[in-house]
Amino acid sequence: MKPNKVTFSKDMKNDVPTTLLIFLCQWVFIMLLLPSCASASCDRVDRDALLSLDFKASSPLNWSASSDCCLWEGILCGPDDRVLHLWLPGRGLSGSVSPAITNLTYLTHLNLSQNTLLGVLPDGLFSSLFHLQVLDLSFNRLNGHLPISSNEASKLQIVDLSSNYFNGTIPSVTSGSLTIFNVSKNSFAGSIPISVFCKNGSNHNNLTFVDLSFNRFTDPIPTGLASCSKLQVFRAGFNALSGHLPDDIFGLADLQQLSLPVNRLSGPIGNGIVGLTNLKILELNSNQFVGNIPSQIGNLVRLEKLVLHSNNLTGAIPPSLNNCTNLSTLNLRVNNLTGELSAFNFSTFQLLTTLDLGNNNFTGKLPQSLYSCKSLTAIRLASNNLQGQILPEIVALESLAFLSISNNNLTNATGAFMVLMGCKNLTTLVLTKSFLLEPLPNDESLADLDGFHKLQVLAMGGCKFTGQVPTWIAKLKSLQVLDLAFNLITGSIPGWLGSLPKLLYMDLSNNLLTGGFPEELCRMPSLTSKEADDKVERSYLELPLSLMSRNGTNQQYNHFSQLPPTLYLGWNSLSGNIPIEIGQLKFLHELDLSHNNFSGSIPVQISNLSNLEKLDLSYNHLSGAIPASLTALNFLSFFSIAYNDLQGFVPSGGQFSTFTISSFEGNPRLCGYQTAQQSCSLSPPSPPVFAGTQRSSNKIPSALIFGITFSIFLV
Repeated sequence: MKPNKVTFSKDMKNDVPTTLLIFLCQWVFIMLLLPSCASASCDRVDRDALLSLDFKASSPLNWSASSDCCLWEGILCGPDDRVLHLWLPGRGLSGSVSPAITNLTYLTHLNLSQNTLLGVLPDGLFSSLFHLQVLDLSFNRLNGHLPISSNEASKLQIVDLSSNYFNGTIPSVTSGSLTIFNVSKNSFAGSIPISVFCKNGSNHNNLTFVDLSFNRFTDPIPTGLASCSKLQVFRAGFNALSGHLPDDIFGLADLQQLSLPVNRLSGPIGNGIVGLTNLKILELNSNQFVGNIPSQIGNLVRLEKLVLHSNNLTGAIPPSLNNCTNLSTLNLRVNNLTGELSAFNFSTFQLLTTLDLGNNNFTGKLPQSLYSCKSLTAIRLASNNLQGQILPEIVALESLAFLSISNNNLTNATGAFMVLMGCKNLTTLVLTKSFLLEPLPNDESLADLDGFHKLQVLAMGGCKFTGQVPTWIAKLKSLQVLDLAFNLITGSIPGWLGSLPKLLYMDLSNNLLTGGFPEELCRMPSLTSKEADDKVERSYLELPLSLMSRNGTNQQYNHFSQLPPTLYLGWNSLSGNIPIEIGQLKFLHELDLSHNNFSGSIPVQISNLSNLEKLDLSYNHLSGAIPASLTALNFLSFFSIAYNDLQGFVPSGGQFSTFTISSFEGNPRLCGYQTAQQSCSLSPPSPPVFAGTQRSSNKIPSALIFGITFSIFLV
């Protein structure tokens, strides 16, 4: 197609001189006006107040005493040349807020958010700025108490002081015009100040948004919220609130979000909540609520997120929940819910993307109706009493990326993997503590299947699988996390594991593995090369993964970047020397080779692992001295070489000064202040013989019984 050609008609050509003459006249007129405009300037009091603020900026502001402050960056003046707006968000400002700001008495909008301002707010800020409508100081480093206001006729509409370090109680800084009040992510304490923004008879009918989350508020939620009849969002999560939900919350007919997670609220949720028919988000997780989910929860037909996990709720999922067809997130994990899950009809949830029902007492089979929820991206049904097999219909969930069905009574592991390889977008697969005592899926037919191209997490720990490490794992080029711990896997560690380009977390502990430490593992790309490590995609997990640490606590991970690069080979029957090439794994954070039959000396090259945080070489047959260079491992927080045949001085300095005698015990030839033999002048006793260190290949590791290891995937 040819471009359109601009043409002039004869009449238009005749009009060009006239048009040009008019334009020139207008231009001359404007030029004549400019001197009179330039002679106007902002009010001197306002100019002096602004100059006294003395903000330091990442790049200079164009503020100068020789120019009109109404033309300065971030300043807007009114018709009478008084400053109305001071608007400098994200401008790289530092310093404190000067008391001179209270001289800007005509100010209506003050926004200094997303800077690095420090210190306390000046007294009289609210009282002096009685025209102020918008106050946004969020995302700074301001601290101290808020100044008290004596202005009963405040015009404030928006107050955002979130993400600072304010403390104390909240004074009455609000007004009947207030619509948004956000003080989240501070250190305010005491009772929630309902009376500050919802006073009886004060006509606070414009308030729609209140966020008090991430503070230190305590005590029960006071009554009085009903006075804020137009409230749409109420957030007060991550505090220390206690008691029951007040009944007047249930009278807020316009409420769209009620978010009170991570508090100490207790009692039943209350049937009154089903009257909040405009509710879209209900988050009451991580409290102490008891009783059943309200039977008429289905009245909340606009509900999009229902998050009630980590409470003490009982009973079955109410059938009326089927009416909530707008649900995108349903999280009821870690409760005491019961009932046959396969009897619940999930097919009405066509918008559901995330389903988490883990850690309950559900029975029955995996619900087939779930496979009708075509929008699902994440499913967790872990730690229930489900049984049966994974059916082929699951491949209809084309967007499924996260699947955790661990700790159930599932069967036919080989069939499950043949089916799940058809889930083309699967990135996380957790099958821990399922398929008990079955052989590891390693069929020829399985090896020929083309699937799991996007799989990043494969967790099959605690299943007591028999057999050898499956060869089809070698095809998983996107794999970052491999957990095969707490099984009965025999044979040697395959060297090809060291060639998986993105593998950074591998747990083969608590098995029956034999042979040596493959030198190929010392060349794992993501643990040896910064270039390869940078290529590893560390995206967010659709649902958090939990690991049980050595001290018995659960550590939750929401992002791949939070997982420590790890190599766990402990509690096997590995033997031979620890290869000196291990020093190439310079991005490794945790290394566990304990409870094996390794011999020889501790490679001095381990001191090259500058990021190492945990090192366990205990219960082996290592000999020689402890390399003094290990004291240079500045991040080492756990260290054990207990029960070997080491001798000589225990190095001192660095992190070694923090390790106790338990890190070195069972080595009678060691000496130093951390050992039983503090003086190295004494003749060392004969080395002991450690009963049970050499284990036969058919003995079940005792850690399978007692659960001793650094970590194992639970979900």
